Amino acid sequence: MSASEAELRRWAETLSGLARTGIGFTESPYERERYEEILAVAADLKASADGEDALDAPAYVTEWMKGAERGSAGYVTPKVAVGAILVNERDELLMIQRSDSGVWLYPTGWADIGYSAPEVVVKEVKEETGIDAEVVRLIGVLDGMRLGLSRIPLYSLIFLCRAVGGTLAGHPHETLDLGWFAQDSLPANTLGAERWSPAIFAAIRDSSFPVFYDDVRRPVWRGSDEH
Repeated sequence: MSASEAELRRWAETLSGLARTGIGFTESPYERERYEEILAVAADLKASADGEDALDAPAYVTEWMKGAERGSAGYVTPKVAVGAILVNERDELLMIQRSDSGVWLYPTGWADIGYSAPEVVVKEVKEETGIDAEVVRLIGVLDGMRLGLSRIPLYSLIFLCRAVGGTLAGHPHETLDLGWFAQDSLPANTLGAERWSPAIFAAIRDSSFPVFYDDVRRPVWRGSDEH
């Protein structure tokens, strides 16, 4: 059975992370050469996974190496993003259509340095929707690559929020459209809804619903992303 694009991408990013971390810690020029060879193999895998959207494999190596540093700073980990779950009095979810991809999703963005995660949530919601948000609680922690929300490793922290002011208005450069949607009427091109929608709406309706997260694959490394 041939590997899927998602599997190839996961293997590529994992090999890349291991190789760059090794480069960051090794003092041996011989070990560095081996890690660089592993990085080239990872780039070939990623180019194959990305298909027509791919850069040349050496370009992936160049991009990966831009962030390579020595010591603990060079330990490669997933990036962090935050997502905001805002609902109205009818339990409808505020969704935006992203201008970079055309897909629909709840407001989300990278966790900027200098802000706490809840502060980034408030900032992103205001920028993308015009709504003043108040963070209620953390309801989910998800792996963006497994969810299909990202082609690079990231953890997404999902926060339930309430609207406390503002006027609904999309960001002129980041959003194509926005609106309130019930669980059974999400836009057709909503990204990853089959993975996150049941848990998010359960958390919306039940304040005691526990924080949700990705299932542990069995075995952890070789298990399928579908389970």
